[in-house]
Formats: sequence, structure tokens, C-alpha cells
Amino acid sequence: MSKVNEILEAVKSLTVLELAELVKKFEEEFGVSAAAPVAVAAAPVAAGPAAAPAAEEEQTEFDVILTAVGDKKINVIKVVREITGLGLKEAKEVVDNVPKPIKEKVSKEEAESIKAKLEEQGATVEIK
Repeated sequence: MSKVNEILEAVKSLTVLELAELVKKFEEEFGVSAAAPVAVAAAPVAAGPAAAPAAEEEQTEFDVILTAVGDKKINVIKVVREITGLGLKEAKEVVDNVPKPIKEKVSKEEAESIKAKLEEQGATVEIK
């Protein structure tokens, strides 16, 4: 259990941006998508070795890029916070500095869902 406690203490000391980067690295390493940072703990168990081979056949990972904010900036910031798990300041920085990637290497379904949420608030989103 000491390794688990060490990891937990290390995670507690991370900033919001570092934690978001950790979640992204977990998603990349284990081929899963964490809907919320809490889901990261289950990610290594859920992702079996069978998840990796499918990535080579066709594009299965997409990047969602915010290209324009629109009139409802505050609502767009709220959606960005919801999607990324970033704090208010970090989400505002993302929205203020478009074009910016919101989520990278996500499934087509998740990318479409994120795009719909942001476009509902008047933002312009591109999926690559």
C-alpha cells in the first residue's frame, strides 16, 4: 500500500493544469477516455492490451479545437471547464487564446459530443 499512498500524495500536490495533463497521459497510455478525473483511477484496469491494435487501421482519435468563441463567452468557459476539468482561470485562458485544442485524441463520438456542446453556446469548433 505504500506505493499507492505515495502516488496519492503526489497527485494531491499537482496543480489543476498538471492534473489535466496527467489525465491526458493516462488516456494516451491506456487507450481510454476519462469522463471525469475520478475515472482515472479505474483506467488502468479497464484498458486491456486489446485496446492498442485498433489505432493503426483507421483514424480513431480526433482532436477537438475551439476556433471561435461567439457571443456567449461565459457559457463557453463553463462548457470548457466541464469538458476539461480545468479551473475557472485555466478555462478562461483557453477561451481567450483561440484557436486552442480542448480535447486531444478522443473517440469520434466524444469529439462530436464536445463539438455539439460548444456549438450550442455559439462557439465554433473544428475536429481534426
